[in-house]
Amino acid sequence: MNGFAEDIENLTEDNNDFRRVLYTGQKLQLVLMALQPGEEIGEEVHGGTDQFFRVEKGKGGVVIDGKATRIESDMATIIPAGARHNVRNTGDKPLKLYTLYAPPEHIDGTVHATKAEAEAAHEHFNGKTTEARSDA
Repeated sequence: MNGFAEDIENLTEDNNDFRRVLYTGQKLQLVLMALQPGEEIGEEVHGGTDQFFRVEKGKGGVVIDGKATRIESDMATIIPAGARHNVRNTGDKPLKLYTLYAPPEHIDGTVHATKAEAEAAHEHFNGKTTEARSDA
């Protein structure tokens, strides 16, 4: 197995896609995100998935079950499974972050350049991991 060992800070700060799945294991998934000024992920609930966010660049806010908290560079947030949540960019520059889903939420290798593209896709993890890909 190859696993994942790369400079996550640079990868996150260089990412301009709304969602980019970097690595998918059986029990954990690493995803880069970039939210444009005023953009939000959209309120959601992951019934059986815990989620971790780490902000590398920018300013925003997270709401977890109605409780709002400001977030900025170098801050981390954990969303427990079953919690209603949203992340919004409140700054004037892109909000660059990465997230870990446990277990995975998206199809391995997924890239959605925009939020509209992500919303139209309606994709969910299909059980295939990065390690199973022929190009991994």
